[in-house]
Amino acid sequence: MTDIFSVSDQAVDRLANADPLLATYQGIAGFDHAWPDLSPEGLAATSELHREIGSAGRECEAADASQRLAKDVLVEYCDRVVEDHEAGVHHFGLNNIVSPHQELRFVLGSQAMSTEADWEAVIERVATVGQPLDGFRQTLEQGRAAGRTVSRRQVETVLEQGAVAASDESSFHKLEEKLAATDFGNEALTSRLATAVGQAKAEYSSFNEYLRSTYLPDAVEHDGVGEERYQLATKSFLGTDIDPAATYRWGWDEVERLWSEMQQACAVINPDVSVAEVIHDLQNNPKFAAADEDEFVQVMKDRQAQALASLEGEHFDVPAQIRGINVQVEPAGGAAAAHYVGPSEDFSRPGSVWYPIAGQKNLPLFQEVTIAYHEGFPGHHLQVGVQLAMGEELSRFHRTIVWSPGSGEGWALYAEHLMGELGYLERPEYVVGLLSSQLMRSCRIAIDIGTHLDLAIPDDVTFHPGERWNYDLAYELLTERGLESPESAASEVVRYYGWPGQAISYKVGEQAILDLRAERSAADNFDLKTFHSDVLSVGSIGLDLMRSHLRSRWQLAG
Repeated sequence: MTDIFSVSDQAVDRLANADPLLATYQGIAGFDHAWPDLSPEGLAATSELHREIGSAGRECEAADASQRLAKDVLVEYCDRVVEDHEAGVHHFGLNNIVSPHQELRFVLGSQAMSTEADWEAVIERVATVGQPLDGFRQTLEQGRAAGRTVSRRQVETVLEQGAVAASDESSFHKLEEKLAATDFGNEALTSRLATAVGQAKAEYSSFNEYLRSTYLPDAVEHDGVGEERYQLATKSFLGTDIDPAATYRWGWDEVERLWSEMQQACAVINPDVSVAEVIHDLQNNPKFAAADEDEFVQVMKDRQAQALASLEGEHFDVPAQIRGINVQVEPAGGAAAAHYVGPSEDFSRPGSVWYPIAGQKNLPLFQEVTIAYHEGFPGHHLQVGVQLAMGEELSRFHRTIVWSPGSGEGWALYAEHLMGELGYLERPEYVVGLLSSQLMRSCRIAIDIGTHLDLAIPDDVTFHPGERWNYDLAYELLTERGLESPESAASEVVRYYGWPGQAISYKVGEQAILDLRAERSAADNFDLKTFHSDVLSVGSIGLDLMRSHLRSRWQLAG
């Protein structure tokens, strides 16, 4: 009988070879020059590879808890990839945030650039970006021929992004600036990179022309994807089935509850004005903001250091490998929201929080403290780092490949909640920032489920009762109740439309962790630090797997 840990180890290398983007993001060396095959044939081969790996995992014996976890995680992950491919999810793979159109550029920010050999890989990748773009185009064409296209709104947004990628403002030019700042930015490398950048820009221009002239005319007008696609998406993101109607109702209850708390929190800052006026002051008054980009980055670094120093040992055990974290500024034209990229497999590349603040003059801080805890410590950085640092306690596949949004984003939102409980939001405006984060994630549930399933707004809520969802209502909810800026709200709505099911993973996952904490706290031997260790030790996995493995562990512990 084959050992599940051996199968898992081999699976990492096989998947890294099939998907060099995955390899780069996970810090697996040897693939930073290459691209995956995104054509229909390439994606079918990748799906078949997952089927083979999943079948090999099923055949393995699981004699103890660690082996059972390794087996369950590998099989669930592979089954999900195969199921999504068979359902044709790849035909709908064009959107404004996580489609290949963005990932082929964003991945360059995660690969090594510290040696001349690293830059050789960068140049090869940039020069050949047309290969994966062409494969992606073939896949979209296959979907278009079958009448399976994404919405016009997604295509138009990607066209705007593509225009930037092909322009003088392209993020590809940032690579030239980075190379020039190195000690080995010699004339030959510089010239070759400049040529590669020109080629990459031309490829994005060509892809834009395809989208505009061929794909856009057949794009669908409606933004919702319907119940079948939505249920498949939520199962993939959460690792559990949900009752959409009940979850929609709960999301609205959370919006109403948190809005009441927000009114009270804003009254602490200024009882004589409205919530909107308090928020406007927090967003525009220099006393609530960093003076410039450098100060903003330093404030965020200080928050990370303070949290690590005071919580390590008392509430968390923090592996030595992740006691440092980078705070970096996202290049212009990149992601619209702060995000985290984990460390490499060998920890030579540290985890990094990226902030989209390049060129901004106004840098308010009231929301950013909570975001720092979400993206960094004790949020994503702690969870991803603990999972990676567990060595042989988890399979290599589990440590490097698996990350489920339900428990992953759920943990990060729980980290926000926890820092509020523990008193780390020491200023009234930081409490407002936490509530705005929680409100926005609750608004996501209402918008995401309501739009994709074409549900009416409940008759008993205080926001447009009984009306049907459209873009304007979603935008209004995010700006008026979610307290998002106009620019952020516009981007968020398009994100939910193009990435169905992902937006609810934050709040649904957080509630799953809070429910488990309440369940475990009934035990005589409950300890909060131990609870955190237990949750982190199973890694970011599907919610059903998380519940079952934690409950088995607690049953044995008594």
